[in-house]
Amino acid sequence: MTQEAEDRWADGLIARRAAEPGEMTPAVEEGEQGEEAQDAAFEPIGGPYVGAVRGRLDALRELVGLSRTRLDAQALAEAGRVLDEASARQRLSARHTVVAIAGATGSGKSTLFNALARSQISDTGLRRPTTGAPIACSWTDGAAGLLDRLGIPGRLRRRPLDGAGGALEGLVLVDLPDLDSAVVSHRQAADRVLALVDAVVWVVDPEKYADAVLHERYLRPLAGHAEVSFVVLNQVDRLPGDAADLVLDDLRRLLDEDGMALGEHGEPGASVLALSALTGQGVGELREQLGRFVQERGAAARRLAADVDAAAAELRPLYVADGRPGLGERARDEFADRLAAAVGATAAGEAAEREWRRNAQRACGTPWLRLWRWYDQIRVPAIQRPRSDAQIEEQVTARQRVEQAVRTVADHATAGLPAPWAQAVREAAVRGADGLPEALDELAVREELERGTSPRPPWWPAAVLAQMAMTAIQIVGGLWLLGQIVGILQPGLIVPALIMLGGVVGGPLVEWACAVAARGPGRRYGQDAERRLREAAAACGRAKVLDPLAAELLRYREVREQYAAVVGAGARR
Repeated sequence: MTQEAEDRWADGLIARRAAEPGEMTPAVEEGEQGEEAQDAAFEPIGGPYVGAVRGRLDALRELVGLSRTRLDAQALAEAGRVLDEASARQRLSARHTVVAIAGATGSGKSTLFNALARSQISDTGLRRPTTGAPIACSWTDGAAGLLDRLGIPGRLRRRPLDGAGGALEGLVLVDLPDLDSAVVSHRQAADRVLALVDAVVWVVDPEKYADAVLHERYLRPLAGHAEVSFVVLNQVDRLPGDAADLVLDDLRRLLDEDGMALGEHGEPGASVLALSALTGQGVGELREQLGRFVQERGAAARRLAADVDAAAAELRPLYVADGRPGLGERARDEFADRLAAAVGATAAGEAAEREWRRNAQRACGTPWLRLWRWYDQIRVPAIQRPRSDAQIEEQVTARQRVEQAVRTVADHATAGLPAPWAQAVREAAVRGADGLPEALDELAVREELERGTSPRPPWWPAAVLAQMAMTAIQIVGGLWLLGQIVGILQPGLIVPALIMLGGVVGGPLVEWACAVAARGPGRRYGQDAERRLREAAAACGRAKVLDPLAAELLRYREVREQYAAVVGAGARR
């Protein structure tokens, strides 16, 4: 190797080859600019992701866009982070797989890190915490962009002892600070890197493998990332006899309780194995598994799919309804009935029927009765009276009925709907209810004016002629009797009396017959008036309330479909 090549690879590891055992040689920072130039030699994921991941990302992006006006930014924060990280990762090398080694204090993760790299890269010892910042070891050129994304400076970037190539070609291994470190900044650094790496090797020891912090804070929330997880029981050399198998079985039990699938019998899931980083027992098996894992080059996409799963699970209460929310025909009909009652459609129909029958009575009644009604009208002058308390109370009751109708239909529409969308539907109902009572009042007045005077059937003129004939008979009979009384005509009371009696009886009889004949048309006229007012009120309510509610429900169905696409083929509608 030339001097120039040696200078290029001088990162503190080559120097350690010549160092005495136990002697630590100061590390030299790698040339970051050189690595950035080498990135061009390796293909990025480039453009959109392919396959199911791409479809789910597109659906998630569409879902976030459709939901911004209905959900607050905090609710969409995790989904936005996943989209941002997906966009950032796809621009970087697809030939590299970033694997973090994470564990609690004293688990031996740094020792395992050094054993995998076959170099003394990460400091180990009894002093805690030993690892204060993430340290990276890259087996292949071109990982500068990935390490920049992780925020690992050049002075903490290393190369393995065996150099480039080999079974771990493309691996970028990161040693994290302790997950339970007493130093807050150490824990924050570990959490930040864990959210960005492609896979994680969780290192536990026989004493703290059941630690609540590890399981409740990390393994359980990241159970969906089992396919990009390795769980390593370290320090098995400290366990006598079959104790290692017993502890390993108990660890598998805890992982199962955490919801983390185990990759056993060829099934996808986390790899669980026991080893001793200090003695090298089992380290070779882990290296082989990591080698196969890295060569597949699917870790980034699988990690992203798991992140999308986690974001979808977090968003589930905001998109998945209990039951099938919506407005059925029954709810719409009940709403129309309540508006019709509020606007007084039934009363208007009855009033129209009474008006028809009253007009029939006036047209077909006896002239004497019509004369009396005319006299009564001119005898009692018309007085403009103020509205009675009953009328005022009726208007208040009508307004309350309208408000109750809107609340009821909104309750039907939001039954089982997720809270944000239920709130949006209720707000749409409130906006629609504003001014609805006044609109219904104007509608009732307009319908009454358009209805005008009730039409007269063809037989009314014949009834009027019959009444005129009956009146003429009465007059003829009366004059005949009067002439006999004063002596102008010869006496004979029976005939004129019968004629006059026929006119007196015939007039009311014609009036009664006309009233009977007017019942059917009057009822149909009233029903038609009620129907028109009911339909007009329903159309007004539909335009101001039902259509906005339907629009909000349609928007929810759209986002629900997008959410189903985000969840994937396993989503249940």
